[in-house]
Amino acid sequence: MARKAIAALALTAVAGLALSGCAGGSAGSADDTIDGDVKGDIKVVTWRTDLIQDGTFDEYKKEFQKKYPDVDVTFEGITDYSNEMLTRMSTNNFGDVVGIPAIQPDQFSQFLEPLGKTADFEDTYRFLPAASYDGTQYGIAWGGNANGIVYNKKVWEKAGLSTLPTTEAEWLDDLQQIKSKTDAIPMYTNYKDGWPLTQSFGNLGAITNDDDANMTLAHDKAPWTEGTDIYAIDSLTYDTVAAGLTEEDPLTTNWEQSKVDLGTGKIATMPLGSWAISQMQAAATDNGGSADDIGYMAFPANVEGTQSAVIGGDYNLAVSKFSKAKAAAWAWIQWVVNESGYTDTQGMISSVKDAPLPKNLQDFSDAGVQLLEIKAAPAGSESLLADTANESKVDLYGPLYRQKLIDIARGAADGDKDSYFAELNDQWGAAVQKLAG
Repeated sequence: MARKAIAALALTAVAGLALSGCAGGSAGSADDTIDGDVKGDIKVVTWRTDLIQDGTFDEYKKEFQKKYPDVDVTFEGITDYSNEMLTRMSTNNFGDVVGIPAIQPDQFSQFLEPLGKTADFEDTYRFLPAASYDGTQYGIAWGGNANGIVYNKKVWEKAGLSTLPTTEAEWLDDLQQIKSKTDAIPMYTNYKDGWPLTQSFGNLGAITNDDDANMTLAHDKAPWTEGTDIYAIDSLTYDTVAAGLTEEDPLTTNWEQSKVDLGTGKIATMPLGSWAISQMQAAATDNGGSADDIGYMAFPANVEGTQSAVIGGDYNLAVSKFSKAKAAAWAWIQWVVNESGYTDTQGMISSVKDAPLPKNLQDFSDAGVQLLEIKAAPAGSESLLADTANESKVDLYGPLYRQKLIDIARGAADGDKDSYFAELNDQWGAAVQKLAG
């Protein structure tokens, strides 16, 4: 599976790519609704090509058909899902069940069948805002991820560390101890691949426990100032690199190899979403280690002693407006989310609110980490953060400004943290003044 695309999903969705025009054709018959008879043929179009290849989807189909024998399910996997689906959705032939790509919320009704009022889902499901528009729900997340830092427990133990850091100062001390007492790289940036550097941005809101962090950033004329989320996130990167606690040559990093190296204890930590845990566990077991060696910690910050971790949904599953078996498509979505066991096996957070956290987030439970969902932007401001990033030319959802941050920290570019943060504030502040006033 092309995990790069999935890892960047939450960031891409905020940017909100636009489709030109409207889908052609017409929807199914008027009596073909999600409340109709659960029967017919449905095609599930998915980004999880691996689950097709390893037979997982075939097993899901067997179990689903025990409950709904009058439905035949076929699957199509797309490797470059996010881009290809945007192209396909310019027609009415893009499957019956889809993961919603980065279309604008006001376009949902052009392509997707409404599932009901968002208010009616709020007591049952998490991650609703991303697939809601004007009080109507168009999708349910198949599962969700937390944001934080994946780490190797054996390295931590070898360094004589028995607790996890809750401040940047503790983080730097711990990584210095790892450097002194082990052969592991304390933190790996994955600078060369670039996209992993965007993962830390997913912690926006966790540092100050701000569930309106996106709008806070969109209205702040100087966000790279001590006390803010983005300052803490980027300072952690800068200060870790400047202290010599990362790989020696960031220009030669390798994502695939880094998974093996973290799994086997050659790397201590990597800031990544919790989606990465299962991949690190697989790399560990495939190379002589144990899945139990892999842990996950919250971003090292706290508010009055309590740590927070931002959680967000993966792709939202939706019913095509043009499906001829909408009730069957909706039944599949509900079964997958509620009964398939997908999130348990993938180590993801269930979209069902009363479901327990997966085993691989036990560190969160043990540390009393508070899960934080970022609120949806108010009406009229859905694209404000992305627009501000575009106007400022700070690639908030990309690696470039973060690579420059690392280059300055390692002495490969002019300046220091203060001068670079001042430069970012100038660019961002001008954009905020223009767009938010």
